[in-house]
Amino acid sequence: MKELRQYQKDLLNKTRQAYLQGYKSPCIVAPCGAGKTVIMADMAKKASEKQNRVLFLVHRKELKEQTLSTLRWWGADMDYTEVGMVQTIVRRLEKTIQPNLIITDENHHSLAKSYRKIYDYFPDARLVGFTATPVRLNGGGLGDVNDILVEGPTVNELIGWENLAPFKYYAPEIIDTSKLKIKRGEYVAKDIDDLFQNRAIWGDVIGHYKKLSDGKQAICYCSSVEQSKRMAEEFNQVGTKAMHIDGRTPKAEREAAIEYFRQGRIMILCNVDLISEGFDVPDCNTAILLRPTQSLGLFIQQSMRPMRYKEGKTAIIIDHVGNVGRFGTPDMEREWSLEPEKGSNNTIQQENPVKQCLECFYTVERNIKVCPECGFEFGREEKEVELIESELVEVGSFEGFTTDYREPKDCKNMGELYQLAKNRGYRPGWAWYQGKLMGFIR
Repeated sequence: MKELRQYQKDLLNKTRQAYLQGYKSPCIVAPCGAGKTVIMADMAKKASEKQNRVLFLVHRKELKEQTLSTLRWWGADMDYTEVGMVQTIVRRLEKTIQPNLIITDENHHSLAKSYRKIYDYFPDARLVGFTATPVRLNGGGLGDVNDILVEGPTVNELIGWENLAPFKYYAPEIIDTSKLKIKRGEYVAKDIDDLFQNRAIWGDVIGHYKKLSDGKQAICYCSSVEQSKRMAEEFNQVGTKAMHIDGRTPKAEREAAIEYFRQGRIMILCNVDLISEGFDVPDCNTAILLRPTQSLGLFIQQSMRPMRYKEGKTAIIIDHVGNVGRFGTPDMEREWSLEPEKGSNNTIQQENPVKQCLECFYTVERNIKVCPECGFEFGREEKEVELIESELVEVGSFEGFTTDYREPKDCKNMGELYQLAKNRGYRPGWAWYQGKLMGFIR
């Protein structure tokens, strides 16, 4: 018999209480992996059993198919339940039967004109939205649509209850996003592409994967289709089977790639934002982030993708673009509000609560003194970097010295590794870590 978990039942009870108290448009907040599709399906089932009509709004074709499948499996009466893409419903409002309840998936999109037009056309319908991040990209709140937040369990609670897998977060940053242009609240894709093209980073991405998660399946989030295709090609060249998919990939080809991934026939699935909001993809162990973003929602969706629970599993998140510096780790507790953030135009945290170990790039809380992964002592990095910087000057005086290093293997000592890091625009910690791997530092 299908039954909701207790915290899912609690969320529905809180929502019923909100309606009884006179609220008309609650927004249910639950982390990725909390099973919100099943919660929505149960709500639709109970409404349809009373012959109340339900309009279920999604924003992608793939989500529509998945939602229909879940609703039927859970037992909703489809004679009283319509699932539609927002883009379709808004064009045929006059042909849509008056709903008693409108359920909005990924509710953080709901302030868009298309959603608002649907809500305004059916003013007597009750509304309910579901999201993991009830905030707009520019930091604005959802108060223009929703009138109360109904909050579910935290990520740490779900990990403790074994509904999500624990994780380790690594941030070997390879590009500096501080100079990227922002348009409509998000980084300009072409600028990201240009920045990647100017950095010989492909070997580093593969090297860190092999160091941190070799032999485990990973989803690689890229900044462009071109980068995603190239990344898949680079993985294949070193013997790690990979495939690329994007929104324009033919459906049959895309489904085949996902099935190969499910069967373990490929190890790396490269994409651009496709495997994010609600996209049904098999379990994986690792997320590789090559897509810098200003969107907290996108960051949460992508970084938590490998955290589906499996006994004995620890998810690995490898963040090459500094997203953790903007948002903190996925399990960081956040205070949500329907009101816009005061004095802010985006979702970036004022003070990042985490920092990276310069030796192994493991992400820890800011007050940690010793890295739990490698034993590195925080606070000694300035002294060590200064010593090696002086070594650079000495090495530069040798006959035959060159600054044209392509890969770490071309370097003969720490001085050359630090010059390579400087040439690429990397942080000194990258050279320090490479030196440890190559035996230059004991």
